[in-house]
Amino acid sequence: MNIHEKLAKVCEGFCIDGTYIGYELIQVGNVNKTYRVKVCLTNGNEKYFLVQNLNTYVFKNPVQVMENIDKVTEHIRAKHPGEIALHFHHTADRKTYIESGKDFWRMSNYIPSTTYNVVGDLDIVRNAGRAFGRFQMDLADFDSKLLYETIPNFHDTVKRFAHLAETVQADPCGMVSQVQEELDYLFSVKDRACVLTALLQEGKLPLRVTHNDTKINNVLFSAENDAALAVIDLDTVMPGLVGHDFGDAIRFAANYTEEDCPDLEAVGVNMDVFRAFTEGFLEQTAATLTQTELDTLALSAFVLTVELAVRFLDDYIQGSPYFKINYPEHNLVRTRCQIALAKDMEKNMAKMEQIVRDCVASIRK
Repeated sequence: MNIHEKLAKVCEGFCIDGTYIGYELIQVGNVNKTYRVKVCLTNGNEKYFLVQNLNTYVFKNPVQVMENIDKVTEHIRAKHPGEIALHFHHTADRKTYIESGKDFWRMSNYIPSTTYNVVGDLDIVRNAGRAFGRFQMDLADFDSKLLYETIPNFHDTVKRFAHLAETVQADPCGMVSQVQEELDYLFSVKDRACVLTALLQEGKLPLRVTHNDTKINNVLFSAENDAALAVIDLDTVMPGLVGHDFGDAIRFAANYTEEDCPDLEAVGVNMDVFRAFTEGFLEQTAATLTQTELDTLALSAFVLTVELAVRFLDDYIQGSPYFKINYPEHNLVRTRCQIALAKDMEKNMAKMEQIVRDCVASIRK
């Protein structure tokens, strides 16, 4: 069966009231195969849908992934009737997926929009903050216990460090002697980097529904005015801490350069971007976050940066079996870039914390 026949079957399986015409392969994304499918509806109008074939090597429990997504998207849609929202179609027996051999298909509405990988416009950054903040706000009353933990211990920084220590001890590729400086720094900040995990274990931070991949390119923007339309790529939605989403967004967006930049002099936290994202995020969430969440929001950016450095270095020492690399030292370059960013965040932490306080005060006055 060729791809046209497969996509036609998918449209039929998801009870689309029309006839499949053709598709366009969407190049964005490194995990799933995504197609923009055109359908001629029975009323004669043409309509687009997004069809994805999930990578079940990456997502070992795709049914759990889709059950999480279905619950979250339907909860958000119910809060905003008539507004643009991400929606996954159902089969006749109310499933949001179709399994066919090795293929695992899902189908969602297509939202005309634009996305950004690199952003220089602070208004767009602010709108991205609003989008992820609204995502949090819409799900503030959703019981996170209803979701599967599809990637266990994903942001358990204590366990990330423990695994790195085991890898160092084993030294499977004989690389530890090359990275002692990086190891020394990471283990020197271990206690601070593990604060969020400790506070969660002590019951001082609440579990919420978190996105866990809060890159700006996971926000759809209006092509007309750059307003945020929807948050997408919900494959990693599961229980977590608000700091996980805020911190990772800052780690990605507020670095002056890309996360694998070999020029460490160019690396650093852009305080204007930090402020813009924080303004947008807290505009939506300040009323619902606890004081401890607010007090650790700036720190969460440092925590997530160190955590990723730990993961990159762990993978490098193992011979890079997990992260996709373009050259042998890629994960080491990534590690050094994240460490440089973490060090700059340490220098600017007082300023970052003050920005959070100023934003909260401005919103609550």
